[in-house]
Amino acid sequence: MALSQNQELEYMVDEYYDTTDFDDSTFGDESPRSTVPDVSADSDFEDDFEVRKSKLDTSAIEARSGKDIQGIPWERLNFTRDKYRETRLKQYKNYENLSRSREDLEKECKEVEKGHSFYDFQFNTRLVKSTIVHFQLRNLLWSTSKHDVYLMQNYSVMHWSSLLGKGEEVLNVARPLAPTMKYPGSASQTLSRVQISTMAVRDGLMAAGGFQGELICKYLNQPGVAFATKISNGENAITNAVDISYSPTGSMRVITANNDQQVRIFDAKSFVCTNHYAFPWSVNNTSVSPDDKLLAILGDSPECLLADAQSGKVVSNLKGHLDYSFSSAWHPDGRILATGNQDTTCRLWDIRNTSQSVAVLKGRMGAIRAIKFTSDGRFMAMAEPADFVHIFDAQSDYGTCQEIDLFGEIAGISFSPDTEALFIGVADRTYGSLLEFNRKHYHHYLDYVL
Repeated sequence: MALSQNQELEYMVDEYYDTTDFDDSTFGDESPRSTVPDVSADSDFEDDFEVRKSKLDTSAIEARSGKDIQGIPWERLNFTRDKYRETRLKQYKNYENLSRSREDLEKECKEVEKGHSFYDFQFNTRLVKSTIVHFQLRNLLWSTSKHDVYLMQNYSVMHWSSLLGKGEEVLNVARPLAPTMKYPGSASQTLSRVQISTMAVRDGLMAAGGFQGELICKYLNQPGVAFATKISNGENAITNAVDISYSPTGSMRVITANNDQQVRIFDAKSFVCTNHYAFPWSVNNTSVSPDDKLLAILGDSPECLLADAQSGKVVSNLKGHLDYSFSSAWHPDGRILATGNQDTTCRLWDIRNTSQSVAVLKGRMGAIRAIKFTSDGRFMAMAEPADFVHIFDAQSDYGTCQEIDLFGEIAGISFSPDTEALFIGVADRTYGSLLEFNRKHYHHYLDYVL
């Protein structure tokens, strides 16, 4: 992955936008780090929580009445939403590491029927705001239920409860983090001012990776952190991804992917590093198959790898992408692997025959930086760096799609475990927020005669 000069904590909220053709009178006092038009009168925070809440949040009822779901007052601006979208699409510059010809890529892409609605807008809150440390890493939001979400906000891991409508700080990584438990054989140490680059939450355990190669593990029902360490002390040691999974024997483990070309396996009970595998390029993402037997490995290479999850031995090379990959996800049935790439596509691979991908799904304007499946396997969501989240219906062979159109950098996406909610973290200086969409249900009633 590309190194970011990041001496201070600041999220990269404009992945290669160029708005120099617009004059200041058109956009008002727009911050150079905002990808959303700014209206300064709307960015003041009142002290009273309820006033803030009513002003900054948007409900489904308000959206149906015409309010913008992000609270952007288009009626007060000198341009319409459609005009701003048109300009953004024209001026957006997708980041590429490899300048390869994309001429034949469009021909490969599957024709998809758009305009479907699988998840309806439910709520948007600006009381919690996602932030991003590195512009290529967008796994900074996790849902543990349809009412509970964890996200990064500057140096704080925040918990948002949609039931209470309130956010709570779970962990402050700017302060010294001294592990509360001692584990024989582990390399635990005190850390401070960690810039969280990636995170994962599963079954009561939160794992977070840092910009300087850190790994932090915390049990959500216990105070403090259980484990903290620096995986690597190299200058190029960013922890690009963390994954929480179970081994075939049922033990929980934490898997890290780092810029030092290593994948490491930690036992989640003792926090001992039980194994590590080396690769010829920086590893940006890993994901474990549902049966815990295969490990998908993606990084600074157009090729993606499938390896034995126990030995790290590569068993298959997936060829087709044109640039570096940063996201992957497995369908719950274990047969389909989805990989997201900076060539603006997501490829679907049938692991029973990996000679070529079975489908290529195209984004609207940028790299595919996050992919998630619902737990029932019905839907797959993929997020671009900014503005667009696409939801595909797997039952239609990924031939039908809902496109969620918003403004701002996307810090992460997450379906709730029960599939009822989809959360999207938006990182923007003024309109940063947490968006919630709820799954649509169609009820069919039998006609009967009295």
